[in-house]
Amino acid sequence: MIRERVARVVTEAFAPAALVSVLLVLLAVHSEPGNLRRGIALGVVAALFESVLPFLYILRGVRTGALTDHHVGDHRQRRGPLLVGLGSVVAGFGVLVWAGAARELLAAVVAGGVGLVVAAGVSHWWKMSIHAAVAAGSVVILMLVYGWGLVLTAPLAAAVGWSRVVLKDHTVAQVVVGTLVGAAVAGGVFSALR
Repeated sequence: MIRERVARVVTEAFAPAALVSVLLVLLAVHSEPGNLRRGIALGVVAALFESVLPFLYILRGVRTGALTDHHVGDHRQRRGPLLVGLGSVVAGFGVLVWAGAARELLAAVVAGGVGLVVAAGVSHWWKMSIHAAVAAGSVVILMLVYGWGLVLTAPLAAAVGWSRVVLKDHTVAQVVVGTLVGAAVAGGVFSALR
């Protein structure tokens, strides 16, 4: 019982929308040295388009009965929210380019968009863990930006994967594939574009 409660807390606290929001604000602040206010503002804009608006769409779907839950547990229901998320990311990217956001923040937004495309493709056939993908991708990007010392955040990705399996939302294979895909996509795209 305690194990499931801890798993639920980990799943909710480190859900993709929350992790991506925090990551984007951290990257924006990092990419705007000497201008904390601008960094926070750009991070909030990036988080709004990449996390908040897509999550609000999901919550609306849950409220209307179109989606089973806010984690979109039924992989057959993921395509719509992922495509809406991708549209929101594209719009946010345009706003950030217009605002003169730093390349590092733009690279993270593009990495998130590519991650959504991959997740939409995989989710059409299989329920890869998007929680695990986002957690692993976040760890990789943090390490690339802030240095290898942030390998200490890797247990976060492991805890997220553990929580998804304990809650029976994913199999071990779905978590492992999500972790590998998230790390590869985020690391590869972000590294290439920053």
